[in-house]
Amino acid sequence: MTKPPPRTVTAVRLVLIVVVAALLMGFAAIGVLWMTRDTPAKVVHAFGETSGPPAVGTRVFSQTVSLFTGTPLRAGHHIEILNDGEGTFPRLWRDLRGARRSITVQIYYAKPGRLADELADALMDRARAGVTVHFLYDGFGATPLTGGYLDSLRTAGVRVAVFRPVKWYALHKAQNRSHVRAVVVDGRIGYTGGFGIADQWLGDGRSLGEWREINVRFVGPAVQQLQAAFATAWTEATGELLVGGLYFEGGAGIPVDAAGDTAYGPTTADVVAGRPEAGDATVAGLVYAAPTIGSTVGERLLALSMAGARRTLYIANAYLVPSDFLHGQLALAVARGVDVRLLLPGERVDVRTTRLAARSEYERLLRAGVRIYEYQPTMMHAKTFVIDGVWSAIGTMNLDNRSLAFNDESILVALDGSIGATMDSLFHDDLTRSVEIRLEVFRRRSWWTKLVERAAGLLENLL
Repeated sequence: MTKPPPRTVTAVRLVLIVVVAALLMGFAAIGVLWMTRDTPAKVVHAFGETSGPPAVGTRVFSQTVSLFTGTPLRAGHHIEILNDGEGTFPRLWRDLRGARRSITVQIYYAKPGRLADELADALMDRARAGVTVHFLYDGFGATPLTGGYLDSLRTAGVRVAVFRPVKWYALHKAQNRSHVRAVVVDGRIGYTGGFGIADQWLGDGRSLGEWREINVRFVGPAVQQLQAAFATAWTEATGELLVGGLYFEGGAGIPVDAAGDTAYGPTTADVVAGRPEAGDATVAGLVYAAPTIGSTVGERLLALSMAGARRTLYIANAYLVPSDFLHGQLALAVARGVDVRLLLPGERVDVRTTRLAARSEYERLLRAGVRIYEYQPTMMHAKTFVIDGVWSAIGTMNLDNRSLAFNDESILVALDGSIGATMDSLFHDDLTRSVEIRLEVFRRRSWWTKLVERAAGLLENLL
């Protein structure tokens, strides 16, 4: 065997030293424990309550969610579930091109292509027409956007800013990304969901390369909550705090009562009490989950929702890495007689390490009675759940430690039987294009596969 030249050996050693040094500097700058922390909740207790934690759909559940997430749940919403690119972008382009006063856009992932061009055309057209347009992109997820693309937006009058650009002197912020997707038109129409501005989000979600996605368009009080989430990030990026009727419809003539609440209509209590004025208006709220030391909003929302399941718990998620807490809550739900099902990506996943880490926990979940399905046609990127056919969530939050502990997330939650029925129907339809993982078959995978999955599982807190 021919030995490599001494210079080659030296070069390889130098590269290894540089890589190790960079990792050590990163850990030193950010803190090992901070980079690997998880959320602290382990169990949901309701001492003195024989029926356990409050069930979804009850008045006390709504009140508890509002208190623990800081998100008022109010009636007066019109919500549209948007399937995949075909159901999302034509609707979005119409709303953007119909804007008369303001547009705010916050995006995590974007790269050049047809979708990016169509978004730019719509934003530049409205900016030239005198509409105030803000475009905020994440400094990590949207780095593929070119300087020329951003300059074109600025030249047309779009206000452009970057959220937490990755710099060597700000490594302590590097892992805390804004995973939020937010579009608000004229302060009254909102969009969120798992979509990005990249061409894999085009199509029907059933063809190779056309990702399966669920997004949501909504009108009502939650739009202001989404706008506030955008404004919070914009302030950090630019130093500008956006207020007033241009951005918040409540500042443009919406009545305000003596307690300071905007008069959008009945509260959740009105709906639960069956007051006539409540009508059939959908109760909803926009949960803005941001990281903090200790328990996070996203963690508490998930914990309360799972503990509140009594009949069905259907979760579709692109990047689910089951922690001990998540596994425990799912197992407890099964023990209560709940039909618990998980819909996850199959072989066509875009981040293989996360899928391997998830599969390292499959056997434990299957033994507990959780049913697991993997979507087959393409990447399954949705982040939704529907519980007991009445409590639904659509947004950006993955069920991994990164979303629950490190990222800013936006989730529309709705307490509504009609929305719940739609979400149930979509979930079951996706199962027809999925393969159910059976315990007896799954156990027969090779020792090498099991080893790789276990190795990926060791990275659980970083994923």
